[in-house]
Amino acid sequence: MHALSFDVEEYFQVANLRPFVAREDWDQIPSRLLLAMDPILALLDRHGVRATMFFLGWIAERHPELVRRCVAAGHEVASHGYEHTFVTDMDEAQFEADLARTEEALVAAGAPKPLGFRASTFTITRKTWWAFDVLARRGYVYDSSVHPVRHPTYGVPDFDPKISVVEAPSGLGSVIEFPVATLPGLGRNWPIGGGGYFRLLPGWFHRRAISRLERMGRPTATYLHPWEFDPEQPRYPAKASSRFRHYLNLDKTLERLDRLLQLGGFGTMREVLEAQGFAERFEAANR
Repeated sequence: MHALSFDVEEYFQVANLRPFVAREDWDQIPSRLLLAMDPILALLDRHGVRATMFFLGWIAERHPELVRRCVAAGHEVASHGYEHTFVTDMDEAQFEADLARTEEALVAAGAPKPLGFRASTFTITRKTWWAFDVLARRGYVYDSSVHPVRHPTYGVPDFDPKISVVEAPSGLGSVIEFPVATLPGLGRNWPIGGGGYFRLLPGWFHRRAISRLERMGRPTATYLHPWEFDPEQPRYPAKASSRFRHYLNLDKTLERLDRLLQLGGFGTMREVLEAQGFAERFEAANR
């Protein structure tokens, strides 16, 4: 089984558009979230696939009905932090407060207390390794924030690309790390786990990469964002490289996901981890 997940956020909250959208203006921008989530949820239902929805707390407060829809459909609801703040822009106390605020928002919207976390833009790095202390202390079972690639904003290139257990630096607990998928080659890990790479690379390449990792005995994690299914979203005058990464092939994402799901064997992050022998951790966290 492979994991499918969505980082549930608005199109204007992404890092590429930060220079053009002030945080204080978010509530004045019309939401387009349901325009993307409706077809996503319909497609998942048609394939009988349950996914993990990493909700921003900010989104859960404004769209509690969407949280409830996801829960009712059997999807796992996890935490993406409150308002898409990089972990690298917080200290330990701020990160803990951010997690607590998100947990409160998700529970108030009708979801169980989240047991999984993914940081904005994969910003748990060696510089913010203390985040595992906070996650362990707050009872999180797994994280999906460490990307074992080279990247100017994030990444831990020497990290094990497979599912592993990370001991908190304090020694007072541990967290399962489930990195998004990478493909080994030429002495490094290449990102193929979704997001922009899902749109930039041909669909057949992504499907073959997952099949190859499956033959290696490695469960994979693919991630996407609702805004990647919204080709009519407003355009911002970002620099050419940002426009390329953000807007390319938005009109093809739904069809590509449809074809990917035809491979079969997709589920939530929790389902994959339980199948990999970590069921007792989830059971203990729910007691």
